[in-house]
Amino acid sequence: MGTIENRWRSSMSRRNALASLATMFAGLAGSPRLRGQQDPHGDLRGHKRIPGFDEMMSAFDFEPICYANMTLERFDYMAHGDGSEWTLRRNRQAFDWVDILPGKAVDPKSVDLSSDLLGVKLTHPIYVAPSSGQGALHPDGEMGMYRGATGANTIMAIASGTFIPHPRIAAASTGPRWNQFYPISDIQGSRDSLLQYQDLGTKAIIITVDQQASVYERDLHDGNLGGVVRRAGGRGRGAAATGGDDSEAGPARGRGAGSAPGVRTGAPGGVSFPANNKYRAQNRRLWYNWDYVNELRQVIKVPVVIKGIVTAEDAAECARQGVDAIIVSNHGGRSMDYGPSTLEVLPEIVAALNGKIPVIIDSGFRRGSDVFKALALGASAVELGRAARWGLGAFGAAGTRRLLEIIQAELVQAAAFAGCPNLKAIGKSNVKTVFV
Repeated sequence: MGTIENRWRSSMSRRNALASLATMFAGLAGSPRLRGQQDPHGDLRGHKRIPGFDEMMSAFDFEPICYANMTLERFDYMAHGDGSEWTLRRNRQAFDWVDILPGKAVDPKSVDLSSDLLGVKLTHPIYVAPSSGQGALHPDGEMGMYRGATGANTIMAIASGTFIPHPRIAAASTGPRWNQFYPISDIQGSRDSLLQYQDLGTKAIIITVDQQASVYERDLHDGNLGGVVRRAGGRGRGAAATGGDDSEAGPARGRGAGSAPGVRTGAPGGVSFPANNKYRAQNRRLWYNWDYVNELRQVIKVPVVIKGIVTAEDAAECARQGVDAIIVSNHGGRSMDYGPSTLEVLPEIVAALNGKIPVIIDSGFRRGSDVFKALALGASAVELGRAARWGLGAFGAAGTRRLLEIIQAELVQAAAFAGCPNLKAIGKSNVKTVFV
């Protein structure tokens, strides 16, 4: 090394530059986005160029491309969790606390993970979770997601609040689909929506009950980044309608998705403030009860799935009420903060149901190995929310399909490593848990 280079190594200017870089990266490491996702890459700063479609190797590769294609407000509305985002982070951390144990060698080509889920045949126990406002991800919106899911031989569950009208989504592809429904107090309006979904050919109805009293602080920060002060009790710049977002979702559009009476909307993405309560406490969904659900079931002729279960007691009650399946979900960390991760509560829920009804799970799933761990702990299937959205936001329908196929292939590889040729062979003996 020459004299000039040696001087620069010990100069104050270099020290100042390194100190500035350290401060910048420390700030990035502490940012809600990176802490929340717990992913290995985070962004494209480490790349000399943007990777192409054929170079996508894991679900995480799609996230920065999706991020680059969206506005910050819309991406963060999809990425955020409730409050301090502790549950959002814990959903990902929980997978680190489950080890996959090696088994007798199995050729991946011989692994068959096909199954039947509520009358729908799947090549892999993975499908696309309901999430609203997919038009923010790609011009094709839910139609593109549906085509991608069908191309990967799986189900798409369609949210209540969609960017594309439901009849157009239904006509976009020939694959199986389910419909999610957010309870609204208008019983006749609820019946009309449920009848429409069934007329359009849905194979099941998912009733979501887990979104209770959330406040998304990341949206507040994004609103402030625009430099415009919001007026107390008024609408902020670029405010969006409050609505039912589902399973790691985006802002809703559609029937029953508008602002509740007496609610004013603040930051983009739907942080809402009751006009008579500046401290943000709401009662938008705390009224749910079994009388309402059972009244709706009178018009539902397809399987009914309850989404948002995180306790063994609620799971057992669902079985007693005669629902056809449950989804263990904390809304991808978007429900009340400081709750348990879904993977942690899965074993006790499976034990309480004792095989009476299928147990589906979501929240935090990004890899095929994540799916394998859930199957080993008793899940019947896994639904993908944010990850599927990354695929659509990055490359449209083709991106959704490729992302799903990557995770399917990862699941097969994990099963082969554990010595499991089929779903029946996957069980507790294939994993070791160290939940903290």
